[in-house]
Amino acid sequence: MSQIGAPHGGTCPKSPRSRTLRTVATLTSAVLAVSALAGCSADDDADAAPVAVQDNAPTPRDLVADGGTLRWAVDAAPTTLNAFQADADATTSRVAGAVLPALYTLDQRGRPQRNPDYLESAQIVETEPKQVVLYKLNQQAVWSDGREIGAPDFVAQWRALSGRDTAYWTARNSGYERIEKIERGKNDLEVRVTFSKPYADWQSLFTPLYPKQVMGSPDSFNDGARTTLKATAGPFLLKSVDAKSGDVTLIRNPRWWGQAAKLDTVVLKPVPRADRADALAAGTLDLAEIDRSTAERISLALKDARAGRNGAQAALAHGPGSSITPSKALKSWALAHGSDEEKAEEVRAARKKNQEAIARYASAQDTLATYVVRKSLEPAYTQLSLNGESGPLSDERVRRAVARAIDRQELAESVLKPLGLPAKPPGSHLALAGQAAYKDSSDALGGQDTQEARALLADAGWVPGGAEQPAGTKAGSEAEKKKKEEEGTEKGASEKEGAEKPAKSTATPAATAPADAKKKSDEASGDAPSDEGLYIVGDDKPGDRRAVPAQAAPAADPGAGTRVLTPAPAAALQGAALQARAEALDTRPEALEAGTGSVARAGAPQAVKPDRGAAGAYAPRGTAAPAAVPGAQQALGKDGKALSLRFVLPSGPGSESLRTVGDRIVRMLDAVGIRTEVTKVPDESFFKDHIASGDYDLALYSWPASAFPATDARPIFAKPEPASDGSLMVEQNYSRVGTDRIDQLFDQAAGTLDEEEALELVRQADARIWAAAGSIPLYQRPQLVAARADLVNAGAWGFAAPRYQDIGFEKDASPKKADKKADKKADKKADERTGEKTGEKAD
Repeated sequence: MSQIGAPHGGTCPKSPRSRTLRTVATLTSAVLAVSALAGCSADDDADAAPVAVQDNAPTPRDLVADGGTLRWAVDAAPTTLNAFQADADATTSRVAGAVLPALYTLDQRGRPQRNPDYLESAQIVETEPKQVVLYKLNQQAVWSDGREIGAPDFVAQWRALSGRDTAYWTARNSGYERIEKIERGKNDLEVRVTFSKPYADWQSLFTPLYPKQVMGSPDSFNDGARTTLKATAGPFLLKSVDAKSGDVTLIRNPRWWGQAAKLDTVVLKPVPRADRADALAAGTLDLAEIDRSTAERISLALKDARAGRNGAQAALAHGPGSSITPSKALKSWALAHGSDEEKAEEVRAARKKNQEAIARYASAQDTLATYVVRKSLEPAYTQLSLNGESGPLSDERVRRAVARAIDRQELAESVLKPLGLPAKPPGSHLALAGQAAYKDSSDALGGQDTQEARALLADAGWVPGGAEQPAGTKAGSEAEKKKKEEEGTEKGASEKEGAEKPAKSTATPAATAPADAKKKSDEASGDAPSDEGLYIVGDDKPGDRRAVPAQAAPAADPGAGTRVLTPAPAAALQGAALQARAEALDTRPEALEAGTGSVARAGAPQAVKPDRGAAGAYAPRGTAAPAAVPGAQQALGKDGKALSLRFVLPSGPGSESLRTVGDRIVRMLDAVGIRTEVTKVPDESFFKDHIASGDYDLALYSWPASAFPATDARPIFAKPEPASDGSLMVEQNYSRVGTDRIDQLFDQAAGTLDEEEALELVRQADARIWAAAGSIPLYQRPQLVAARADLVNAGAWGFAAPRYQDIGFEKDASPKKADKKADKKADKKADERTGEKTGEKAD
């Protein structure tokens, strides 16, 4: 979200070309894409969290004016018009939704509903010996060239996406590979699809549906639909794609058999998110997803308008003119008209520049007051990804410690509460609140618990002072015995070494105090030396002991002879307890009943107690946490290496929210003794060069939800497998953490036609994903949309798919009238700028 990019699903394993293209396709932004969102038809889950409602100004069609042009911001011009290609993006999906058949569309709770414009019915008519689905098409449904939509189009799309012909460069084929044959039914309006094995998510297929002219051959599929479509069948037609500006122009389809589109034209305009505030202020957009800062500026403009302040008055109240006091204005006037010509000229130039700034701000505020902000929750969640391929996070105890250190509720509230949106963290990786598959399974991992986090780290061998111990140092009583023996035989050498170390440590703080103070100030204010620079967070606090230069610890070497500290009782039982929690959700009802006690105990809320640290080698009992706990002051280490995790964040102007959340996570990890190296990288390289390639330990990015998780989420959580060339095939599992059991549960869920059983299997898979601690859902993304106040049936749709034919402008505020008002307002502003009225008032 939304920043939804290329669709995904299973990739044809036979085609290296397909795998390569698909990898590139998913690297579009901090939100990766899945195939069209949809929901299940099961009853609401009692465990569902509050759901944000749609905010799209729903209006009956008879109150919507006929005609007008909608200027709709998109992130970029479409790289292709074929949604099944690897480099398809959000604009591709936007175009497809307006001009191509969608057999199922989504309601506001993300559940698929049969689209009567294309389907009279669709149902499973046989289950034995094979699953057969019978589609009955709307007899009026035709392509823009006049040909009926029918079985030949279904056959062509199946053959292109089945994965059997590697000449097709497809990005996904999930579900299509299960089809055995497609036949014409009793007449041309019936299509019979026979599956080779049961497929629960059959409703996800054939949306969007392309004509056989596109899918019929590899050449037409690979190249023929990149910049144009030979035939379409939606409420709009594709008129043009401007090669220079990137504008995509859609016009009303005269052959459309359904309710006619209200708008004459839709223009999808590529406008980077960082530029949308200026574009809205200039009045060149009617609809655009925006960030929080732009939403706040629009809200301020509306507040001014309600208070009776125009743009010029707003500029004096809180804009560029707000700092001009009467005394400053008088002094400026005196200098501008003084006898010192050189000084007077300088002041006049400054006054002119200030007047222009005030005029621009006033004009922008007047224009922004014509918009409204519509908000909801996007059908996507932001997660903290933990790369478990190598380094400290390859140890599941360290991953769980990171998860237990994170206060998800605090993070969700920091993002959503100021916007007035529900701020409950997602309890599932595979569904969001309101969807039938949703169930809060986070208890399989456990909530925020500082002591548990420290105990897990100690159990994994990461302890205070461990960065200073040589590799191979043994823990527990055996190590202490050896230490006493060494003290008796090497006392002289130890005393000499001890005399040298204090001299070195006392000199360092004095020499580096100014630099450290400056560094701390820069980090506190957010002014890092460079957006792409590398800096270590948390080891430059006053009084802190300087840690060993941070570096990512390599994977444990079985031959190194490394041993860990004797585990504390809680840590020793942690692994078994988490596994038991997940397994308790992976049994039949009678077994579930038997395991209720342990699950309930694991998930029961604990009494809030003062955090006094943890007893043992890693924290003296009675030490206050987190500020004075040695484990928080000193970086943890093992075998002479510090525990430091590389936290990669995007540095672009649209990623401020992620970086703010990242800062909070850094502080939470620091409280348990985990140091982080924060690396800020350009947005365009964030996924391609870091996430997809595995060059990170921690990262923040988002996944869309899907009501077909058995199909769409499987590649995200599938267990990585070694490739023939020795590399790791991760599909879209960028955390590189998975298990055979999770894969089995996905396969079972996709292969059962019992809807309730499929939902239960998905929930069991989610519990296992929580226990593996490869990714931690933090919050559902906010969806903020700026819309012209007179634009209706458009805005923050949430889960629902836009109904393009219903979007339009209110009858009593038709586009022509609005355009005339805008022209008059623009003329008036131009006159004000010419006469410098605003500037004179400010002076």
